[in-house]
Amino acid sequence: MIPMKQLLSIPDSDEPCSIHLKFRDLVECGETQKRTKYANLPAELETFIALQALATHILDPVISKYGTIELTYGFGSAELVRRMLPPKRVAPKLDQHAGFEKNAAGQFICDRLGAACDFLVKGKDMREVALWLFNNTPVDRLYFYGNDKPIHVSFSETGKHQFVELITRDNGRRVPRVVRIP
Repeated sequence: MIPMKQLLSIPDSDEPCSIHLKFRDLVECGETQKRTKYANLPAELETFIALQALATHILDPVISKYGTIELTYGFGSAELVRRMLPPKRVAPKLDQHAGFEKNAAGQFICDRLGAACDFLVKGKDMREVALWLFNNTPVDRLYFYGNDKPIHVSFSETGKHQFVELITRDNGRRVPRVVRIP
């Protein structure tokens, strides 16, 4: 694993979280955050640590290989998710965008822990990017939506290293399918 700066307290949003990214990049991305200007800051130190690990182990290698990426969704606080339109576009209990954040009952929003983001490399076939990412980084789960669509990627210390392709059925419903990558 790549060494990371040890966080002992909640960092400032403008503090670097990796070679190429600042924490702000991962919390102030996505259409809902841009539309609402909601601060969307994590409350838990562990979430910042998870975002740092995601940036260091997953995103930095992609940026080093392909250049600039467009983050389309990063950290998703419960309040940000409530503000999303349409409201059923995400699955907070499964998708790891909530990091180590907790609900009102003190339980983790997503038991998978870790951190996740969605991103696009403009002008690149996203299948090529997804396959490179899967074969060259310790991804937890990678969700592939199409050659010209952002990919969802997560990092967790207990990662499953799973490639999931969403297949669109005749009725328009998208169904996840785990794919074996040689």
